[in-house]
Amino acid sequence: MSPDDILARLLYRDGLMLVIDKPAGIHVHRGPKGGESLEDSFDALRFGLPRRPALAHRLDRDTSGCLVLGRHRKALALLGKLFKAGKVGKTYWAVVEGGPAQDEGRIDIALGKRDESRGWWMKPDPNGLPSSTTWTVMGRGGGVTWLALEPLTGRTHQLRVHCAEMGFPIVGDTIYGTAPRTGGPILHLHSREVVVPLSKNKDAVRVVAPVPEHMTERLAQCGWKP
Repeated sequence: MSPDDILARLLYRDGLMLVIDKPAGIHVHRGPKGGESLEDSFDALRFGLPRRPALAHRLDRDTSGCLVLGRHRKALALLGKLFKAGKVGKTYWAVVEGGPAQDEGRIDIALGKRDESRGWWMKPDPNGLPSSTTWTVMGRGGGVTWLALEPLTGRTHQLRVHCAEMGFPIVGDTIYGTAPRTGGPILHLHSREVVVPLSKNKDAVRVVAPVPEHMTERLAQCGWKP
């Protein structure tokens, strides 16, 4: 991404933290095989500081929306503690195939790695790490459902595996859902909002990412209005 591209995606900035609107389809950091990553563009986000910002957490390559960066080491340490302690509020919007019968609920399914050769692919595993997600139906229509998902734990691919295991996989999920490997829709999972309690003496910072273009059609089917 060009400096102008990444700057146009800046949603929030203060002395400790930046929040950017990550596009779907790009890795947040360079993997073992190399290739383009969002981190390659972080120099444009220094705003006068000697070092570029760094990731305070991760989003999957195909997930869009709010991505939190720490602007320096002290900030990264603080943000790391907040994320690890589960104090950062995270709300994702997803469009799923079919949908749950109820209007809200909670999923508790422990997760473990599928196998080492599959990298970060995960599976339900009674001996895995405890993993919990709450969900609320925001709308339904056309055979799909719009969900607000809140991960209470932060496991890799947690929302994707949980939705698939419950029988309503996320639209566009080529690993855990029914989407074809190529030519299908982009993953309909969006980090809609983060709430970060940066200071004890001030209200938590709340940042909302705009709905990505690839999700607007199916969200509209479910009653979303821009």
